[in-house]
Amino acid sequence: MKEKLTVVKVGGKIVEEEDSLVQLLEDFSKIEGKKVLVHGGGRSATKIAGQLGIESQMVNGRRITDAAMLDVVTMVYGGLVNKNIVARLQAKGVNALGLTGADMDVIHSHKRPVKDVDYGYVGDVETVNGQILSSLISRDIVPVMAPLTHDGHGHILNTNADTIAGETAKALAEYFDVTLIYSFEKKGVLKDPEDDDSVIAHINEEEFKAYVLDGTIQGGMIPKLENAFDALHKGVSKVIITLASAIDGTQGTIIEK
Repeated sequence: MKEKLTVVKVGGKIVEEEDSLVQLLEDFSKIEGKKVLVHGGGRSATKIAGQLGIESQMVNGRRITDAAMLDVVTMVYGGLVNKNIVARLQAKGVNALGLTGADMDVIHSHKRPVKDVDYGYVGDVETVNGQILSSLISRDIVPVMAPLTHDGHGHILNTNADTIAGETAKALAEYFDVTLIYSFEKKGVLKDPEDDDSVIAHINEEEFKAYVLDGTIQGGMIPKLENAFDALHKGVSKVIITLASAIDGTQGTIIEK
């Protein structure tokens, strides 16, 4: 029987505010067994870029990463945000190791082709080295993964943290019994977006399709759930969408095949 592993993805907003970061790391340190943390950091990147006189450009909520912004996100995601989390986890007795995709070639990607929008130095994930990650995890090391990958030709690429979490969970499903937790600012998938307590406790693929057809689930939640079902089809045991302050695996919306 495979050992249990929890992959937690947390948004930049949570790790950038002191109170929510303290709570998150306390909760994460209490998760039993093997674990991985994947973090964002977009607001910090925007703030530091502004201090350096670099304008942040966004299209449909996605960052345009030109050469100047690539320098900023590499510093902020791979340095400031990542190492702050690592140091604080070490203080809680969690043997954390900060990683970008370039470290030990753990995540290989290619630069996103230009279609309607040129997103610049943005990576679409090709492979995750589950073997290397599992060897670290098996030694009770806790990877803390920044949203940066590389192309194998010497270039760092800015990469969506949700994608990194999903692809990492899939790669590790060969070695562990994986639960993937996406934490964000709502309690889960809601039946009524105006009612924060209208959480759908469990959802399978058939129910998801019905909810999309009747308009219950819409907008940005659709790709989140599509990614969740893709992870389940590729070996992940369970996906949970929940509040960042409720990552114990029992709360939020539990997504199963």
